[in-house]
Amino acid sequence: MAAPGARSCNLSGLLPAQTSLEYALLDAVTQEEKDGLVYQYLQKVDGWEQDLSVPEFPEGLEWLNTEEPISIYKDLCGKVVVLDFFTYCCINCVHLLPDLHALEHTYSDKDGLLIVGVHSAKFPNEKVLDNIRSAVLRYNITHPVVNDADASLWQELEVSCWPTLIILGPRGNMLFSLIGEGHKEKLFLYTSIALKYYKDRGQIRPNKIGIKLYKDSLPPSPLLFPGKITVDHVSNRLVIADTGHHRILVVWKNGQTQYSIGGPNPGRKDGIFSESSFHSPQGVAIMNNIIYVADTENHLIRKIDLEAEMVSTVAGVGIQGADREGGAKGDEQPISSPWDVVFGRSGSEVQRDNILWIAMAGTHQIWALLLDCGTLPKKNELKEGTCLRFAGSGNEENRNNAYPHKAGFAQPSGLSLAAEDPWSCLFVADSESSTVRTVSLKDGAVKHLVGGERDPMNLFAFGDVDGVGINARLQHPLGVTWDKKRNLLYVADSYNHKIKVVDPKTKNCTTLAGTGNASNIIGSNFTDSTFNEPGGLCIGENGQLLYVADTNNHQIKVLDLETKTVSVFPVFTSENAVVDGPCLAEKPKTLPKLPKSAPGVRLSPVAACPGQTLQFKLRLDLPSGTKLTEGASSCWFLSAEGNEWLLQGQIPSGEIESISNQPTISLQIPGDCLSLEAILSISVFLYYCSADSSACMMKGILFSQPLQITDTQQDYIPPVELKYIF
Repeated sequence: MAAPGARSCNLSGLLPAQTSLEYALLDAVTQEEKDGLVYQYLQKVDGWEQDLSVPEFPEGLEWLNTEEPISIYKDLCGKVVVLDFFTYCCINCVHLLPDLHALEHTYSDKDGLLIVGVHSAKFPNEKVLDNIRSAVLRYNITHPVVNDADASLWQELEVSCWPTLIILGPRGNMLFSLIGEGHKEKLFLYTSIALKYYKDRGQIRPNKIGIKLYKDSLPPSPLLFPGKITVDHVSNRLVIADTGHHRILVVWKNGQTQYSIGGPNPGRKDGIFSESSFHSPQGVAIMNNIIYVADTENHLIRKIDLEAEMVSTVAGVGIQGADREGGAKGDEQPISSPWDVVFGRSGSEVQRDNILWIAMAGTHQIWALLLDCGTLPKKNELKEGTCLRFAGSGNEENRNNAYPHKAGFAQPSGLSLAAEDPWSCLFVADSESSTVRTVSLKDGAVKHLVGGERDPMNLFAFGDVDGVGINARLQHPLGVTWDKKRNLLYVADSYNHKIKVVDPKTKNCTTLAGTGNASNIIGSNFTDSTFNEPGGLCIGENGQLLYVADTNNHQIKVLDLETKTVSVFPVFTSENAVVDGPCLAEKPKTLPKLPKSAPGVRLSPVAACPGQTLQFKLRLDLPSGTKLTEGASSCWFLSAEGNEWLLQGQIPSGEIESISNQPTISLQIPGDCLSLEAILSISVFLYYCSADSSACMMKGILFSQPLQITDTQQDYIPPVELKYIF
């Protein structure tokens, strides 16, 4: 029901006025002009004879993260409210969450702002409260969420797209709508001016809303939402993406943990294991003691060297990219929500795996990272480190095509490789189209295997039906693995809570394990056992065992394909690995002091907003006839005197190993900025000597970078080059 004296409405009522505002904002140059335009718009909308009022939350809806159900016209009266219409499977909705987190860090309910998630499910599985509860925990959503299972608010307001934001005034009156992702600047602009406008009129109330976080009631467990798993076929080990703990576990087959890398909190740090951090990692692949990780919410591909016990970044720049082509060197190439990785070869004549295939869920594509020089179908020779699109237009579709760049995927989330003939393909779990597809390794052609339907634009052809080809039905599958021994493909049919098996020769798809109910039962056989949104799986022991990341049960389950029995894989603490423990305390590094004679370079000011990442590229030249001193650690480190908050969660220092391949230094502006101006100091120390090592010396330089913190997010901030000739 709507508020007394108001008229119920839908989003179309806002469209004419907001469209005029947005055209005017395009011509605005200064922040003051933009603020003024939004303020004038609010005066106009607030002066309408009748409010465009949203309907009240229906009685009987299920709520999360609150002490009791919330009323728009009682509890939220006097608040500026952001309604986030989302569904937890949607990658665009996931991309929006960092913007909402940043907004919550900027304004609290005491300031007059509250965000309410309105979960409006796409898939039947997403209507179940327990499944939404798991997603709320997995994505660290700390604001109230209501389960609008029947989409009653969605339909009344005529919402048409996930995600959609609707900003309300203190009377439940609609002010703005934002459709899709990528509107952070407008979100902050509209909410900040709305808060100011209604505070000026005394209509904002500072009362607190009763928040009760589900995560605070959870007992500790060895795993939290494990997303993916892989087998090290050389040693007796498993690699587990312990996604909810933001870490990678390397575990012996007896369950003993050899390495725990990262966690328990999210972060983005390279370095030694005790310093490194990840953010919701998913896909993992291991070869020769090297693990590659799809570090999903950092938008990175990370490399873990188990022998050196070091973590590094090989692709991505740490912020979500929109590039659909690629082609740059990996660590300079922006990427978007990589979800799975698998090794491959660029040709039958190549003797070792030289490609890392990437399921790029964020841009609905399949990408490749060249681990060595090689070629892709219809491509010239590519340099080592190149990261580029292989298949997929970037449009969210279920489109098959002989030309890989004309094909369309819908949030590809699982990969497996069948390199041998006659298959010679990648299998793709294409989650949002509820299909499994193939990508030819010979020419890149994308073909249908099972699930979905023929209309490439219909992403709602899901269900739970065993059958052949297009007559089979899946529901948001997230993982696939190839059984070379039997020539069969196993599928984590995630939202059906089943493991299915596909014969690619006949396209026959049948249920292997699971009842279809989301629970945690170890039965006497496959069909009696249950799962809860399994996200990944892999084959081990020469085809005897199938390991399943049973994500929402926080377990790894083991399916014996010969005895048809199911068991739980144990994860134990060992003496040299930490499971569910705090981050190891970092030992303070002893850094050298700059010589008094060290020159200083003051750089031009850079403007950035909270959450944006700045990059600084070292471009240092040594005197002719000299080289870096072997055995002496040339290095850089960051400082910010009086503004130490700027360095919280950053990588504060690093080594310079080569003049020909100098590092790029990244700094992400924190979400909570304590000052609008700061100076970042970048100190560099170089130890070098003459070519014959007859004379060695240490030189230093100080780069001073003034920073101006703004509310305006720039689409792209070019890297700052730190140039100096010694």
